[in-house]
Amino acid sequence: QVQLVESGGGLVQAGGSLRLSCTASGRTIGRYYMGWFRQAPGKEREFAAAISGSDGSTYYADSVKGRFTISRDIAKNTEYLQMNSLKPEDTAVYYCAISFASHYPRLPREFRSWGQGTQVTVSS
Repeated sequence: QVQLVESGGGLVQAGGSLRLSCTASGRTIGRYYMGWFRQAPGKEREFAAAISGSDGSTYYADSVKGRFTISRDIAKNTEYLQMNSLKPEDTAVYYCAISFASHYPRLPREFRSWGQGTQVTVSS
């Protein structure tokens, strides 16, 4: 059983930055895909970024590419999402998740366990 706990959300002005953290317990993240999703009010949960457990390769949704960076510290069993140049449309609850899939998962159903979410609000 893996448990994920996010932190680092908050209120920021447009153009600002935030760094989200997600600490895992019960599994070593270095073996699995770890991802970040977000869900705005009235919208479906959408993929933002993920990192491969095997080689650390990363991939992003087009909406965040070039602005967000996913990374991990295996020794701390923690993944991060550095968010720069934030826009009001980035406002959402952000969730981290772990996947046992074998090839670049992007869909919520491909991720097994989820954190509780952390609110990110970007003011204009």
